[in-house]
Amino acid sequence: MRLQLSPEMEAFRDEMRTFFTTQVPQEIRDQIAAHRHLTREQYVQAQQVLNAAGLAVPHWPVEWGGKDWTPLQRHIWREEMQLASVPEPLAFNASMIGPVIAAFGNQEQKERFLPKTANLDIWWCQGFSEPDAGSDLASLRTTAVRDGDDWVVNGQKTWTTLGQYADWIFCLVRTDPTAEKKQRGISMLVFPMDTPGVTLRPIQLIDGGHEVNEVFFEDVRVPAENLIGEENRGWDYAKFLLGNERVGIARVGATKKLISQAKTHAREVVVGGRPLSEDPRLTARIAELENELLALELTALRVVANSADGKPHPASSVLKLRGSELQQAATELLVDIAGPLSVASFADGGSQVPDWARVATPQYLNYRKVSIYGGSNEVQRTIIAGTILGL
Repeated sequence: MRLQLSPEMEAFRDEMRTFFTTQVPQEIRDQIAAHRHLTREQYVQAQQVLNAAGLAVPHWPVEWGGKDWTPLQRHIWREEMQLASVPEPLAFNASMIGPVIAAFGNQEQKERFLPKTANLDIWWCQGFSEPDAGSDLASLRTTAVRDGDDWVVNGQKTWTTLGQYADWIFCLVRTDPTAEKKQRGISMLVFPMDTPGVTLRPIQLIDGGHEVNEVFFEDVRVPAENLIGEENRGWDYAKFLLGNERVGIARVGATKKLISQAKTHAREVVVGGRPLSEDPRLTARIAELENELLALELTALRVVANSADGKPHPASSVLKLRGSELQQAATELLVDIAGPLSVASFADGGSQVPDWARVATPQYLNYRKVSIYGGSNEVQRTIIAGTILGL
């Protein structure tokens, strides 16, 4: 089964493909294609190119930079971006806090934050997970106590991705410790990362990279006007945010790109006098992955087509679950094709080791996270059982 586009949608796909492959700087796309990290400046440059063309936040309300697109157009937009190795708009801005402010913020907050959020003039980071509150996020212990016109925040967050680049943080805090249900006493505050009392500490990854951080709050004073929505309704906003995040986590186009690269490398790697692409076990494995990815793509289209009023469909949990599994399977495939070359990043592999093989193992290890962030896959199975299967 293959997706058959109408002539109008084929023209739209061509328009997106042409833009992404001609307007986003080649050196940035080369970095993404080679699975290398971008600088902060490159992230900002790429998103501002998209925003100038009205292509950074098409899923937002039209009055705040969105497009009145069909679900299929949004799917094509995202897939072509990934296939062209264009860095997607920063998720913390475009898919997380932006939609939350658009849906639940007051008018002053929308005017203050949304244009700068779309253009990456403000770089946001996410203050959700804590050392003892990851998948069980409702157990968070960071507190905010009202003191006059301010909230005073104390506590700690962890796994704060790219927090070293961030200007502002959107933070879940406990504002009512006496609430009967722990989910009811949580609020969402936003504040600058350079506010007195905020300390960021890097967490070094196994490959030596710096992607995530710990963030500490000590008597951080946050103006009351920086409360998003209503007091003690933060859990509702967090569920809305995570639902939006899970739709994007499927990353069908990016996984297609990984599989395509795997097929190319399999033709280049020779074992026993013949290329790996002629190994029937490997070709069967690739074919199985491609079929499973097609099923995920069709599921993604059903999910976005059945989302009501812009709200994420419950089946977004399916996309998160299966999408993360297929991303991990694709990175594992690349490691297996690289074989002994895949350990070159951890030793002196010599100049004969190709760049793609050097990054295969670090990428594989890094992708272990995708079944955890956005709500662990174990949590997603529980959601699917209750909201979809009715168990």
